[in-house]
Amino acid sequence: MADPTGQSVLMLLASKDFRDEEYIQPRQEFEQAGARVTVASSTTREVTGMLGMKVTPDVLLDDVDPGQFAAVVFVGGLGSTEYFHCPAAHRLAQSAASTGKPVGAICFAPVILANAGLLDGKAATCYPSQAANLKKKGARYTGKLVERDGNLVTGDGALAAQQFGKTLVELMTSPDT
Repeated sequence: MADPTGQSVLMLLASKDFRDEEYIQPRQEFEQAGARVTVASSTTREVTGMLGMKVTPDVLLDDVDPGQFAAVVFVGGLGSTEYFHCPAAHRLAQSAASTGKPVGAICFAPVILANAGLLDGKAATCYPSQAANLKKKGARYTGKLVERDGNLVTGDGALAAQQFGKTLVELMTSPDT
């Protein structure tokens, strides 16, 4: 996909306590590149970030068709732990990754990818307190702010949010994607 203009990106938010910057900064990067953003969650009621941002999801996680999206992003924050052992979140990540689509996860959320079996043998990063969870699932934890391995992009946390978004946009615009 050489141009993200008009492409859709799915961002999965926790039902509470997502990290505001890890949502808004990548979203801004996607929108500036011309992509449309759809927000999914385990609820369609208004969700609140750790810093108070309010977002109303567009679709339930259980109703997401991964084929409709050019990229899938798992937003971090303390609340993202609700998806650590969530089969629907794992299927979403696996489906997108298996078709070569960019899949991103930041902060605590890379644990979702690890638990879905996507990080085994892959270079990845996350919020440092979650590094052991990645390593247990075979990831090569790098501790970098942002790490890309193939079509997978992981980020450390809020300080990495903008670079994380830019890296995903670069991946979306790569002719190999």
